[in-house]
This record gives sequence, structure tokens and C-alpha cells, in this order.
Amino acid sequence: MASRSGDEVRKRVDLLAAGSGPRPLSQPSTREVSEDATLVRAAQEGDRTAFGRLYERYARMVHGVLLAKVPVGAVDDLVQDVFLRALRRLSTLRERDSFGGWLAAIARNLANDYHRRSVPEDQLADDVPDNDLNRGSAHAEHRTTEHRTTEHEGPAAAILDALRSLPDAYRETLILRLVEGLTGPEIAARTGLTHGSVRVNLHRGMDQLRALLSPPASSDQPEQEPL
Repeated sequence: MASRSGDEVRKRVDLLAAGSGPRPLSQPSTREVSEDATLVRAAQEGDRTAFGRLYERYARMVHGVLLAKVPVGAVDDLVQDVFLRALRRLSTLRERDSFGGWLAAIARNLANDYHRRSVPEDQLADDVPDNDLNRGSAHAEHRTTEHRTTEHEGPAAAILDALRSLPDAYRETLILRLVEGLTGPEIAARTGLTHGSVRVNLHRGMDQLRALLSPPASSDQPEQEPL
């Protein structure tokens, strides 16, 4: 799933900045919530088409949650892992209206697992076989190269880097809003966050993002010649 272009993200930053004050978010429609519950029930009964509909509805949310936490090059594979894990565990979900929050939690847990698997080289045991060390080093080098080439090229790199430097809650909510294009009510409905939390995260996160993206005031003003 490709991230949005830098120009599009920049426009969303500007538009949200222009009206990012604390305003009430509308509640998700009862129809949407009931549709989710219906799709979850059908998927639990073995309807793969219903699960496909849930994938279409929630893929952007999962992509955004992961993009806030792991290298860009790892996101697409982990999106698939999230939905595979959700499919295997779907029978354990009792509150069908809470599918979005449940799915977001799976995404966050898989992101944490990804980082736990990425063991720093100085933590490797001395008795690890050389072949394993070589394979691990090659994998780490590939991952580092992929991280650089995907995250530091393209018109959206500066904005994405700024977003990913924000505190965790603001980072996730703003990526869902600015990169994935979800509205405030959609973020609340799909992640299980309260509307108040989404509103605060967007407002405070935008303040910090604007500060990061604003060019520093120049102190090299030329001195005027006396008249």
C-alpha cells in the first residue's frame, strides 16, 4: 500500500493546521457500527468474503498504525501478518462492535514483536555460531539499507520523518489523519480511541508538527548601511 505523495500530505497539514482547534468530532454512524458487527459475525461463521470486506475497511488503519512504529519497508508485510493473525483469532472476539480496537491492538503488538526480534549486534551472545552471525549481519545491513532508501527518498520524506519523531500517541493519530487520509471520526471508530483522545492528539500533535516543519528564523539579516 503506497503512502500518499508529499504534496498531498503537505496540503493536509496546511488544511488541518488552519482548523485544528479543539472542536467536537461527530460520532460514527450506527449503520457503520452495525455493518462491522454483521461482517464480523459472518466472518466468524466462515464467510471469507465478509472478512475481505473488513480488510478493505480497516487496511488503511492497520497500515497507519504500523507506519508509526516500524520501518517503512516492513509495513506491507506486517499488514498481511496482522490480518492473518486476526483471522486465526477471530473466533475469540466476543464484542463484535470492538473489532477496530481489537485489530489495532494486534497491529501494535506485532510492531512491538518486530522490534524485539531486531536484536542489536552488541547484545548477541559470544557463542553464537559464525554462520548465524553472518546471516544476522547481512539481514541487518539489508534492513538498514532498505530503511534508508525507502524513508529518506521521495517528496514526503521530510514530513514523514517529522511525523515519526513525534510522541507515540500523536504520531499514530496524525499519520492516520495526514498519510492514510482518515477523518477524525473514522480514526476514533477504527482504532477504539475516544473522540476526545483523537481530538487532543490531533490538536497537540499538529502544534508540534508545525513547529518541526517551520523554517528556523534566520539570524543572518544584513545590516543596513547608515543613510
